[in-house]
Amino acid sequence: MNSRVWQNPLQNPWRLLLAVNAAVLVGVFLHKIQLRPFVPYIHLLVDYHYGFTKRALIGAVVSLFTDKVPVWLVFAVAGAAWLLTLGLFAKLFRRTFGFDDAQLPLFVFIAGSPFFLKNFMHTLGHFDIYGCALTIVLLLIPARSIAYVLIAALVSIVLILIHHIFVLMYVPTIAAIVVLRFYLVQGVTRLNIAAGCGALAAVGILFLVAQFDGTVPVPYDEFIRHLQGRMADPSRTDLLQFGYIWYQPLAKEIADTWGRMPSNILGIPVFALLIWLHTPLWQYFARLINALASESHRRIVVAALVMIGAGYLIMFAIVFDYSRWISNWAVCMFLLLHAVKMLPASKEVSLIPPDDRNTNIFGWIITLIPRVGIVRPF
Repeated sequence: MNSRVWQNPLQNPWRLLLAVNAAVLVGVFLHKIQLRPFVPYIHLLVDYHYGFTKRALIGAVVSLFTDKVPVWLVFAVAGAAWLLTLGLFAKLFRRTFGFDDAQLPLFVFIAGSPFFLKNFMHTLGHFDIYGCALTIVLLLIPARSIAYVLIAALVSIVLILIHHIFVLMYVPTIAAIVVLRFYLVQGVTRLNIAAGCGALAAVGILFLVAQFDGTVPVPYDEFIRHLQGRMADPSRTDLLQFGYIWYQPLAKEIADTWGRMPSNILGIPVFALLIWLHTPLWQYFARLINALASESHRRIVVAALVMIGAGYLIMFAIVFDYSRWISNWAVCMFLLLHAVKMLPASKEVSLIPPDDRNTNIFGWIITLIPRVGIVRPF
């Protein structure tokens, strides 16, 4: 990373914004570790003890290393995942755009966005960040052979084993990246089309199995006793209160979501405002798409954006963690932007202007917003 980016922050407002973002992140972390990790902790306890179970992969991996799970392990595992994601993103950004003063506004609008790393810090322990990290890996590795399609399928399978909501949260973005990085560059053949269709079928079947056959096949009380046996401090039964989610059918989730809709929908204007504050970034994204050398590439990118957005609309109708969903949608847009930049362009595209007054104001506002939240804004 170019060392000039970090020198004399007071001489460049965008360097100062990076420093302020770092301070905000520290504050978010210090606040987060004071909270009880109800949902994240129980996910570290659930494993495959009773056979195939949805949302159990991370807990099963943890069980390979320890029989008793302390609460602090939530923050240790999640913190390591957050740091890994930060490193992967920094590498991806530098490889795609470079890292000098000219790229600083773009970096601040992405890395400093309250949708991205700051919200991942606020949701520390939730599994959203794994989708982001593995998608970044797919943007970093070569996409020159059919092995890329198979690796993307494997990544999608791992994500669905972690949590089946990933089929709407990150798998559409992964599919779009495979199309943009592999199929548009290498061309379409019978073999790679067959591989792609097979991968989609495998991922789809696994999702259906997880969704409709992934409930725990024993009485609830027995399940809770098993989880309690895996706790380092079995007296902390308050941390097991979300055990019911391994028994809750899809119809109940939808009913709960629509029951909360009248109050949760009040957050939509706030989400719209947060999206609007990223206008310089969206304008740059639009310029990238318009500059693509091929009209068919532009149409495919637009179709990918619609597909990803449709997946999140379905999530909004099923599960009510709206702040998480809108944040991850934005992250998917950030990652897709990198994939679009990798495509052949007909002309150079101007970056976000560093001296524009409105751009600077927007940059300061998004820097000072510490997070978006989990359900309701903030």
